Amino acid sequence: MEETIDSGNGIASNQFPQTLPNSTATLVLGILSIVLCFPGFIFGIIGMVLHKKDKELYLSNTQVYEASYKTARAGYVCSIIGTCLSAFVVLFYVIYFIFIFSIIDQAGGFN
Repeated sequence: MEETIDSGNGIASNQFPQTLPNSTATLVLGILSIVLCFPGFIFGIIGMVLHKKDKELYLSNTQVYEASYKTARAGYVCSIIGTCLSAFVVLFYVIYFIFIFSIIDQAGGFN
C-alpha cells in the first residue's frame, strides 16, 4: 500500500514533479508556426494536437505535471497564433494573385 503524504507544497512525498512528454515540442512547433509563414500552418496544427495529448495527461495528475504544463500551454497559444497568421498569409496570396490575374486579363494578356 502506497502512502501519499502531502509535504506542504501540494505534491505528495512519493511523487516528484515530472515533465509532460510533448511540452517542449509543443513550444518549439508553436514558435516555428509563428516564424515560418506557409509551413507554419502545418506546425501549428501538429503543436495543437500534441498539446491535446499533454492536456489529457496533465488532467489525469495535475500536481505532478503542473510546472511543465505552463510550457505546453505557451506552445498551444503560439500554435494558435501561428496557425491564424499562416491562414491570413495564404488568404492574402490568394487575393493578390486573383487581383493580378484580373488586371492581366483586362489588359488583354490572356489571348
